[in-house]
Amino acid sequence: MTACIIGWAHTPFGRLENASVESLVIGAATAALDDAGVAAADVDEVLLGHFNAGFSAQDFTASLVLQASPDLRFKPATRVENACATGSAAVHHGVRAIRAGAARIVLVVGVEQMTTTPAAEIGRNLLKASYVREEADIEGGFAGIFGQIANLYFQKFGDQSDALAMIAAKNHKNGVANPYAQMRKDLGFDFCRRESEKNPFVAGPLKRTDCSPVSDGAAAVVLADVETALAMNKAVIFRALSHVQDFLPMSKRDILKFEGCAEAWSRALTSAGIKLADLSFVETHDCFTIAELIEYEAMGLVGEGEGARAIRDGLTQKDGPLPVNPSGGLKAKGHPIGATGVSMHALTAMQLCGTAGGMQLPDARLGGIYNMGGAAVANYVSILERIK
Repeated sequence: MTACIIGWAHTPFGRLENASVESLVIGAATAALDDAGVAAADVDEVLLGHFNAGFSAQDFTASLVLQASPDLRFKPATRVENACATGSAAVHHGVRAIRAGAARIVLVVGVEQMTTTPAAEIGRNLLKASYVREEADIEGGFAGIFGQIANLYFQKFGDQSDALAMIAAKNHKNGVANPYAQMRKDLGFDFCRRESEKNPFVAGPLKRTDCSPVSDGAAAVVLADVETALAMNKAVIFRALSHVQDFLPMSKRDILKFEGCAEAWSRALTSAGIKLADLSFVETHDCFTIAELIEYEAMGLVGEGEGARAIRDGLTQKDGPLPVNPSGGLKAKGHPIGATGVSMHALTAMQLCGTAGGMQLPDARLGGIYNMGGAAVANYVSILERIK
């Protein structure tokens, strides 16, 4: 027995000055239940994806979801965390509860509020998702880590600055049509490619346009078993899901291969009984453009060292054979850590139900999701299909 998404909600992402973690959680939870047509009293379990790591003074946040309705009181509620894959971790735990027969309906919320934290603290908070013993002193925070990865990739496969700028430009162009996106401006290749006062180098060869922004936001999905879902207004089934955890220290891995990502994709595609080419689109974890480039290779779209070809030949454009990040990805949409994975599932369900508005792709039947925690440490893949 698997599970379905039957409803969702998504706040805008960005600098939300009048919001709090509490208000974001309550708003997303309430809207998702309304969208699903599910009463709070019928929810069997609540899961909250919230990374925190110092961003919010309020820790121990799972019970904040209960404030969306008095009928959620006394429901089991658990906070889930797995770095930048926190949202998908919460979703996958919800699916497992349904598969185990422990729940019929699960409410999953993902949230983060990052912009109220001073810049220096943001960097320190994010580095808590690295292997602190070896990596915490890398200059530039997590951008510095991916800047190192980009430098190593460039040394092995040549300067990929053009490809990174093409990825940034693609995602910013796609983000214009996303009403939830933090950055809704088509910056173009030339702006993303050139260093400028508005687009300075941040770490190694990575410029500001290569890095996802600091964001606030929340998203939520309602999950149900198949029998319940088929009685509802819409149902998007999990054809497959996989979670692969790799070593935390980068020194124990070939960091240019994203082997955990490759393994997660292989397991999910095998479980679903499909090939990558069968997918209509993919939402992937472009925390930095170099990550999306390497993910092209890890998912099997192109060979090792050939990631640039995927973007150069238009394979991942909205009108290409495998559109990647039609939502604009983390690069344009924003990356509130705990909300990101839940957002990916909500936006993929929208695509499959034909309700993605300006983001909508024609004949979207199968959607793939890859959400990553740390530098390819936590690796989550979901494959979704609409059944009603």
